[in-house]
Amino acid sequence: MLSCLVAEAPHNAVPITPLRKAALPRWLAGPGKAGRAWVESTGFKAEPGEVSLVPGGQGRLARVLVGIGEEDLWSYAGLPGSLPEGVYRLDAPLARIAATQAALGWALGTYSFNRYRQPPRGFAALAWPKMADQGAVVRTADAVFLARDLINTPASDMGPAELAEAARRVARKHGAEIEVIEGEALLARNYPLIYAVGKASPRAPRLIDLRWGDRKSPKVTLVGKGVCFDSGGLDLKPASGMLMMKKDMGGAATMLALAGMVMDAGLAVRLRLLIPAVENSVDGNAMRPLDVVKSRKGLTVEIGNTDAEGRLILADALAEAESEHPAMLIDCATLTGAARVALGPELPALFSNDDALAGEILHQGEALADPLWRLPLWKPYRRMLDSKVADINNSPDSSFAGSITAALFLAEFVGPRTPWAHIDTYAWNFKSRAGRPEGGEGLALRALYGTLAARFGTRRGN
Repeated sequence: MLSCLVAEAPHNAVPITPLRKAALPRWLAGPGKAGRAWVESTGFKAEPGEVSLVPGGQGRLARVLVGIGEEDLWSYAGLPGSLPEGVYRLDAPLARIAATQAALGWALGTYSFNRYRQPPRGFAALAWPKMADQGAVVRTADAVFLARDLINTPASDMGPAELAEAARRVARKHGAEIEVIEGEALLARNYPLIYAVGKASPRAPRLIDLRWGDRKSPKVTLVGKGVCFDSGGLDLKPASGMLMMKKDMGGAATMLALAGMVMDAGLAVRLRLLIPAVENSVDGNAMRPLDVVKSRKGLTVEIGNTDAEGRLILADALAEAESEHPAMLIDCATLTGAARVALGPELPALFSNDDALAGEILHQGEALADPLWRLPLWKPYRRMLDSKVADINNSPDSSFAGSITAALFLAEFVGPRTPWAHIDTYAWNFKSRAGRPEGGEGLALRALYGTLAARFGTRRGN
């Protein structure tokens, strides 16, 4: 259970009054409102996330007012780090969804990456709101924290082996099966693109394969890009481009966290998680520009750029996922800078061959304050991937439509009848906001879980 949320409010717990802007005048006009003059004098307007600390006698804090906006959870997320340490309680009756959002926002506001340093300060605690879904809050916060921790960990401590061990821990926690195919065994098992990308690193490439759930349930397969560090290969990145590449396994971290949520909730699915985990390094045996590699699907791929490696490892994983004809296939990857140019760092790009699936993901993203934006799989741009010597090139000569052509490359390895969604994510908060500190982030994690939960539900008895 999260330590920032306590079972019962002690007698001296400070009340928190959530107020929407339109409700503030009515609250101020209410009878016997101690501290009304103070609130008015401070200019408190109940803007989303705005806080007013109302003093009481003997220098004590009597009450906290907090402005609530459309996205409730972020309105609460700034409180645990800004309020004085102690225990607080909500003094307004909240419906189940609002209470759950309040508790989740509070929990997310307590995240801090402290692997290499002492925590800067303690956090205020909140008594569980009465109607909150405690299981959902803990499940979600644990998953978000896992994704953030994995992404924030530097590549020196988060290589392919460490990512595989993180997956093993999740598998053990939920009783899942897991297999890791490593090094030369990738060639023997026909994953040539994964091997080609990772073979130049002294840290062997591998494919992490986790399975869980009733074999009779609908198959849902998740695929996450696990490039633990990306130098660019022989098409070497400049220093500025390489600086953030510890986060290039953000798709894998997000999908592993999502798998944990699915298993914890007991969704009625046959889950499979595939993570190709590699380090894209430079050595004498590194793949070269204009090399041709045969993929797991049998398509030959010309290497137009060794820095377009993420789509290569995903191609083999997607081909394997497609072989089982899942009811839903989702991949997530820090794939292109073009998606960031188009949509910025806070809005992942969504591509899908299935309008119903795309609509569900967008709806959940809006409802859960975890938004995405759909971009088209514009088939005429497939010609940009043509190769003169192979079936397909991994990197077009043109700089246009980079995120779309990357998605079209992946689409070559997914069957047209498989409902598929591809998430091109930044996996990083470039600037701190309430509940979203600068650093690693599982963008679209909650939206994707909401989609799966809404479509498949839980097993009987859960």
